[in-house]
Amino acid sequence: MSSKTIFLEKVDAIVDSVGNAQSNLIAILQHIQAEYNYLPEDAIIRIGVKMGISPATVYGVATFYSQFSLDPKGKYQIKCCDGTACHVRGSMPTLNALKAKLELKDGKFTTEDGLFSVETVSCLGACGLAPVIVINDKVYPKITPEAVKIIIDTLIKEDRGE
Repeated sequence: MSSKTIFLEKVDAIVDSVGNAQSNLIAILQHIQAEYNYLPEDAIIRIGVKMGISPATVYGVATFYSQFSLDPKGKYQIKCCDGTACHVRGSMPTLNALKAKLELKDGKFTTEDGLFSVETVSCLGACGLAPVIVINDKVYPKITPEAVKIIIDTLIKEDRGE
């Protein structure tokens, strides 16, 4: 059995478990995103087929909501706030340290190994803790460039089981 067949069977199972009513499209996309950390093109096409709607409709929903990504994201998704409070308190040096530590260059936002993704957001709603980053769902307040390096090293060690 090919990996593509296994992949499509998994997408089918997700659609079947949630239900193929159009009202379930967002929930299905959420499950696919949780499984793969993004919405693969083949999944979008397969969802359309399974639900009896055009892939363009699925794509439209997937691109409308910012929670969905059509590009692979890392296991650790880092959001760096660049809102006014964070910017004034030093978020840009922190972001630059983060990109340097993860060797993200030329507009890339996910590491080669797929472990980390970095994105800037306009506000994380934690202005009193500025500058702030969020990694997955954990908030790191009053972050500094030095602290970023330690956090990344710690996550790499944890991922390796050290």
